Formats: sequence, structure tokens, C-alpha cells
Amino acid sequence: MSLTPSPTIVIVPGLRDHVPDHWQTILANKIENCRSVPPLEKDRLACDAQVAALDGLLSDISGEVVLVAHSAGVLTTVHWAQRHRRPIRGALLAAPPDFATPLPEGYPTPETLRENGWTPTPRTPLPFPSIVAASRNDPLAAFGCVTDLARAWGSRLVDVGPVGHLNPAAGYGEWPAAEEFVRELGRVSPHRTV
Repeated sequence: MSLTPSPTIVIVPGLRDHVPDHWQTILANKIENCRSVPPLEKDRLACDAQVAALDGLLSDISGEVVLVAHSAGVLTTVHWAQRHRRPIRGALLAAPPDFATPLPEGYPTPETLRENGWTPTPRTPLPFPSIVAASRNDPLAAFGCVTDLARAWGSRLVDVGPVGHLNPAAGYGEWPAAEEFVRELGRVSPHRTV
């Protein structure tokens, strides 16, 4: 009897890249077979550059992949899926932003995001299973907008409650539900063996 290898877990961060106390970083440190899209030195705000960075990482991985995306990383993932094909076992799409509406102060404007290729947001069904984790009070996207995106992508919507943008500023840090979603999508144990 042959054992099916566990998929590689690929972390797709948002535009603020890798934050040490972010749940994605904490999760990556717990998972044995995990890779992260590297931070961009230039063109960080360009959608095409983010998609190319994800595609470059994926081209170095053989076998199946589970994507774990947050915020703009979700949009990177859906833009990538529109342009490329490869075996993806599933994707966790947490707190997708609405880049078509004004964001809070300190974030790029809708015009800047459009000029950098982020909008319009793709609304075609994803070619792999996905879970959209949506917050009831995300300052970067109304719950109704995220519900519409999940429906368009063919994703299972999970209402994770009033958790802000599901980031350290909202108290996440550790997010145990992410491990459950990764196990569900990839049927792998997210804990490193010692």
C-alpha cells in the first residue's frame, strides 16, 4: 500500500508581508511541509508582481498544494487562479478585502489599487475547493461583499464572527481554526514531528 504524500502548505500573505505575530506566521512555524511567498523587494503593490511571486514559488513545488491566504493574499490567489493551472488541493481564503471601495486611512486608495491591477476582483469559480473565512466586522470588507465573493468563487463560506480583519491588530495572533481548515483542506496534521 502506498502512502499519499502530504500536500505542501503555501502561505500567501497580504500586502504587509510577513508579520511575526500574525496567525499565518505562527501557523507556518507549526507546519512541517510549509513554504511562504517571499516578500517583494520592489513592486510590492503591483498585483502582477504578487501573482508572479506566487507562481514562481509554486513552480518549485512538486505535488499537491494547499494555499493559505489572508487579505490581499486572497486576491493574489484568485488572480493567480485565473491565469495559471496546476494541481491545488484546496485554499483557505481568510478575510478577503474589498479593494473597490475606500479602505481605512493608511491603506491604498481604490484608484491606486486599480492602477496596480487589483481591480476588478475576479469573480469566476475557482478550479479547486476553497473555504472563505469571513469576519462580521472586517474594516476592509463588508460581510455581504465577502459573501458575494465566496459565492462567485464557489467557496464554502464560514462566518468566523466579529474578528475584525483577523490580524494582530484585531487580536489574532494565534488562530486555532486555521489549523482545522488546513487539516480539512489537505487532510494533513499541521504539527511538526519532534
